[in-house]
Amino acid sequence: MSIYKELQRECYEANMQLDALKLVVYTFGNVSAVDREKGVFAIKPSGVPYEILKPEDIVILDYDANVVEGKLRPSSDTKTHAYLYKNWENIGGVSHTHAIYSVAWAQSQLDIPILGTTHADHLTTDIPCTPPMRDDLIKGNYEYNTGIQILDCFKEKQLSYEEVEMILIGYHGPFTWGKSAGKAVYNSKVLETIAEMAYLTRQINPNIQRLKDSLIRKHYERKHGENAYYGQ
Repeated sequence: MSIYKELQRECYEANMQLDALKLVVYTFGNVSAVDREKGVFAIKPSGVPYEILKPEDIVILDYDANVVEGKLRPSSDTKTHAYLYKNWENIGGVSHTHAIYSVAWAQSQLDIPILGTTHADHLTTDIPCTPPMRDDLIKGNYEYNTGIQILDCFKEKQLSYEEVEMILIGYHGPFTWGKSAGKAVYNSKVLETIAEMAYLTRQINPNIQRLKDSLIRKHYERKHGENAYYGQ
């Protein structure tokens, strides 16, 4: 019996949630889960339809994207996941989708502006979008360089990965993360919802202004602040 059985199960269930939440088309998308004690992470195998995916199909890798256990080829985005785990020690899961509204904003090369309180419930900033990747990086180690892009964007915009758990990759799509694989999937759904709301808001009122700071702070603090009172 594999010593990674529980990690494979966590990763499998998170990937099945992507499908259940309609965040993927066919096999487009993947979730990974990490075991910090063992120094490995689990990820969906590449191109395997969700309807036939099994927990034992999940591939185990180290932080350099070397396969530790598994017979199938891991997701083509594996090196991006590995780079994030190696550099951001406090994340437990990563999710990547091709959800329609999130991708539409990424393809438009725009940050998603904070226009309402649903957005502010989760973060106090716009959702960042990276610039297009340079040609030399595309021709190089593409997926690894996508990870570098993410960290460079956060450094440039002075963002904390523990506060902003989502990003758009220009011309590509969204990556989200969290304390667990389940939280990463939750953030994928939140991002897609915010992306759709922002798009519709701009359609109704192209001149809408950014949400005022007092409302941003109120909604974020009541859910995440020291004196938070949202939930049980």
